[in-house]
Amino acid sequence: MAKRATAFELALPPKDSAAPAYRWLYASLRAAILEGPLHPAARLPATRDLATQYGLSRGTIVNAVEQLKSEGYVQARMGSGTYVSNTLPDELLQVRNSATPSLALKPQRHGPRKISAYAKRVHLFPNFAPHPTRAFRSNLPALDLFPTTLWAQVAARRLRKVSTNFLLGCDPLGYLPLRDAVADYLSSSRGVNCVAAQVAIVSGAQDALDLVARLFLNPGDCVCMENPGYIGATAVFQSLGAKISYVPLDDEGMQLREATLRHARLVYVTPGHQFPLGITMSLPRRLQLLESARKSGALILEDDYDSEFRYAGRPVPALQGLDRHGLVLFTGSFSKVLFPSLRLGYLVLPHDLVDRFSDTLSITRRHAPLLEQAILSDFITAGHFGRHLRRMRQIYAERLSVLLQSARQNLAGLLEISGVEAGLQTVGWLRRDMDGESAAAAAAKLNVEVIPLSAYSHGNAASTGLQLGFAAVDAKEIRRGVQDLAIALQTARKTPHRHINLQLP
Repeated sequence: MAKRATAFELALPPKDSAAPAYRWLYASLRAAILEGPLHPAARLPATRDLATQYGLSRGTIVNAVEQLKSEGYVQARMGSGTYVSNTLPDELLQVRNSATPSLALKPQRHGPRKISAYAKRVHLFPNFAPHPTRAFRSNLPALDLFPTTLWAQVAARRLRKVSTNFLLGCDPLGYLPLRDAVADYLSSSRGVNCVAAQVAIVSGAQDALDLVARLFLNPGDCVCMENPGYIGATAVFQSLGAKISYVPLDDEGMQLREATLRHARLVYVTPGHQFPLGITMSLPRRLQLLESARKSGALILEDDYDSEFRYAGRPVPALQGLDRHGLVLFTGSFSKVLFPSLRLGYLVLPHDLVDRFSDTLSITRRHAPLLEQAILSDFITAGHFGRHLRRMRQIYAERLSVLLQSARQNLAGLLEISGVEAGLQTVGWLRRDMDGESAAAAAAKLNVEVIPLSAYSHGNAASTGLQLGFAAVDAKEIRRGVQDLAIALQTARKTPHRHINLQLP
């Protein structure tokens, strides 16, 4: 059994004034070994530390420990310390009536717990499953191509420069050099109009969604979002008791009517690369949305979902860059650009909301982890971030080309792949005699991972579509996936529709 070093203070029960100190200490340590925190191979605190902690003479401590040693509870290791024996005396193993420690027993409750309305509404939003990546896993970059060695080198250099002040933390809005780097990047590459003072570093776009929703939505307030749309946003709005107005899409993005935003407090959109359909909102539609929001007084949360990877068409400026009235909050994440576990993103705020968000962060998250912020800042300012983006854009474009070519050869008449201008995934449209859920179930049997668009839809929107990721898998796996998907779709045409439940990241 691996050695467990226990350098923490040991909490023992109060001393019985009638019992000698030596007997109390012996009994308390013995009970801790049999029932409490001192497990086999755990190291006992040093006798000097126990003497100081409990105000006893060192001789008293030594006598108690020697008694435990003579009975086989503990053993000394030269130059290392005293440890709980791996095998305890047989007659003493029978003291406990249950194999489950008393502290781990489930408490008996009378009636359900009283929880808040929010706690009743919130539901698990699944994380990425740990199984090997396969065709056509969506929403995931090529993690095997991330330069982990380079990242480790940047991290090591940063750790060598850590100071006492650095260990104290940073401003609630984040590490200023990283905010500077993000502002420069967004201004030059995404057309965002901002300075570092407007940038808040958050734990990804999901964190930004939750933060914005909490600050601007009360139960019963109306929020507009695209249909189909991002289910992570739906989960946040529903958990807060908001009323969601689902707005349909066409090939220019969100379809706006005169009354669409009439009662809306917030509008959530993904105009750069709509999730999940991949549509780029047209410039006239963006201007229409801004004007509608100005008239209704609604705020707009623009999620710049995986728009960094563009393969065709001219980039359209961010909605925030067109805003002249402080209506748009702009968010993005490094999860898809670098790796998901980094858990860092950004939120660009109108000037008049900066203090409000800073105050809120100061009493909730305090700030995002500072070391990761500093490493990312160094990674960006040294030019590694830009080079990684360019490299991955080229690789993803090649993988998209393989997918489209293989689909033309194997999926004609079964699945029509949409033209995609950006992102990590695309959409395929099924024949009218097939539905997405049956197709996904048939594909899963052949180790092919596709997501029916119905999983992102409210009502019958996009019921015959599938989402296919291409960024996370190589050309060989894409070709294999296309061939097996063709077989699966042929099978699905002959199989009656059956509803399935999907766990989405």
